[in-house]
Amino acid sequence: MTWDQRAALLEVKDLKVHFPVRTSLMTQMVQGNRGQRWVKAVDGVSFSVARGRTLGLAGESGCGKTTTAKTLVRLYRPTTGQVVFEGTDIANLGGRELTSFRHRAQMVFQDPYESLNPRFNVQAVLEEPLVIHGMKSAKERLARVMETLEIVGLTPPSVYLSRFPHQMSGGQRQRVAIARALVLRPSFVVADEPVSMLDVSIRAGILNLMKQLIRNMNMAGMYISHDLSLIRYMCDRTGIMYLGRIVEIGETDDVVRKPMHPYAQALLSAVPVPEVTHEEIKVPLEGEPPNPVDLPPGCRFGPRCGRRMDICTRVEPRPMAVGNGRWVECHLYRQTPDQADQEMVGNE
Repeated sequence: MTWDQRAALLEVKDLKVHFPVRTSLMTQMVQGNRGQRWVKAVDGVSFSVARGRTLGLAGESGCGKTTTAKTLVRLYRPTTGQVVFEGTDIANLGGRELTSFRHRAQMVFQDPYESLNPRFNVQAVLEEPLVIHGMKSAKERLARVMETLEIVGLTPPSVYLSRFPHQMSGGQRQRVAIARALVLRPSFVVADEPVSMLDVSIRAGILNLMKQLIRNMNMAGMYISHDLSLIRYMCDRTGIMYLGRIVEIGETDDVVRKPMHPYAQALLSAVPVPEVTHEEIKVPLEGEPPNPVDLPPGCRFGPRCGRRMDICTRVEPRPMAVGNGRWVECHLYRQTPDQADQEMVGNE
């Protein structure tokens, strides 16, 4: 299933990433042998990203956004499902094939001070990927580093080559982190909360930079954030995640202006609006998210949903097309009266 109607550079099909739960010997003796238990961090998501487009993933902490992102660049291996990049399923790549893939897919991490080696100056930080991927000429590496520093707005580049991370501001460090992702000229870039550690005064510059680079360099991008206002500014399409599932996905303006899934409605209602021209409708969230190890039967959002029905406690909803490339995973939008019965059969 392809979510984006354009030709996809990256297509994710029913991706699952489960982690085993480690328990102590004492816990096993007290609780008895229940078999291996799993944290279902990502539990069956599907989407696609086209060149020149950015997909945003939003949701509460622990919903699976970062795990999804790291799996797309193969920092995690999928449990099941497919991650098809330029026609190749990267799920089981290894050796030279995996190295070749990572030349084309890069990630910008949340905290540049943690992700940059404090013992490397800027030149060493940016040259390391080039060395790993076989650029042997020191002259060519320096030229690529200088060009990339100019692209991310660190000019003149010669001033920054010898600086270490602690000698730069937060915004400059994040630009170096972006430059490290771009120095290999990838076709896909993932940004995981790239401005959350920065002052508000410099966030706009970093966001504008990333938005322009994705379009000007014709890359595909993914932007991970819990801030829906930033998602709206950065992304062409937006997916709302909850407990490892994408419960709604579509064009960003559609999702933001008129969210359909109750969880998406609750998230959007919590976003502060500076100029209120109409009566605000708050959608409350009941309780806390369920344990991802012991998910509730039926809809995993059901225990917190103010619009839950009887079917929500019995049948897990499936993605349903609602027009304009938009999909919603909710029983409120069943297309036919007997669809619930069909879903029940599919879940038996």
